[in-house]
Amino acid sequence: MSAPIDVARVRRLFAQPARVIESDFLRREVATRMHERLALVRLSPGRVVDAGCGAGADLPALQKHYPDARVIGLDGAHAMLQAARAGQIAALSSMNRLLGQWLPARMMPGRGLEADLLCGDFAQLPFATASTDLVWSNLALHWHPQPDRVFVEWRRVLRADGLLMFSCFGPDTFKELRAVFDLVQAPAASSRVLPFVDMHDFGDMLVGAGFSTPVMDMETITVTYESVDRLLADVRAWGGNPLATRQRGLSGRRSRSGFESALDAMRNGEDRIPLTFEVIYGHAFRPVARTTANGESVIRLDLRRKQ
Repeated sequence: MSAPIDVARVRRLFAQPARVIESDFLRREVATRMHERLALVRLSPGRVVDAGCGAGADLPALQKHYPDARVIGLDGAHAMLQAARAGQIAALSSMNRLLGQWLPARMMPGRGLEADLLCGDFAQLPFATASTDLVWSNLALHWHPQPDRVFVEWRRVLRADGLLMFSCFGPDTFKELRAVFDLVQAPAASSRVLPFVDMHDFGDMLVGAGFSTPVMDMETITVTYESVDRLLADVRAWGGNPLATRQRGLSGRRSRSGFESALDAMRNGEDRIPLTFEVIYGHAFRPVARTTANGESVIRLDLRRKQ
């Protein structure tokens, strides 16, 4: 277990898409960087699963990248899937209005959206074993309390040579908040900010789950804010505090005032308050089986006729 995360609370925190959308600028930036990495991999998937699709912003780009694939969005928060559905219907309506100027009604695109969005747990996917070619997950894995179980499940649904590509937050994310809590309320600081998993631990989990040659890398992105209120609003938009051990707010008006003053004192030379995000990127393949289900070894021969 990475942290005592309350999964039911995570769903409640993401039950207000209008609030969460305020933080989408970083998800879009990270998605762009993930697509740059994905472009280096030769893959022709038949099925792509976006695990933690949220409001569905990554789905159109994945469908454009793999036009022949069936792209499925999966999320644990039903409200986010409703937002994704609304976005798909709006996009389809716009497309129909545009194509309606040239195409007869019988040639208009059908809806066919119901099978594209599913509500479920990362660690209990509603897919058959070896049924998926690409599992994509953008800044979602850190909200699950058992990423090692998630990796095992993602490997289960991938076909041989199928690809997992994901991003998530690392330990230095929100380090400014952690430092301020240590300063203002040291005894309770550990329950204030989610203790994100280290990149090397994720690599070990991937190997333990049976993935081959995982590739991990990390970068730091710093976002700056004009005010403490705006910074805290974005932190809440990222999902807030999902820890089961969390404390309910700062103890007393003086503590809150001291917390905000300490954050405000972190202003840089441009008079803005920094907030750090450590973004971890990982990708790995499900290897071709070397043994059968009953333990017999598989030997592959490449018999080529001599010319």
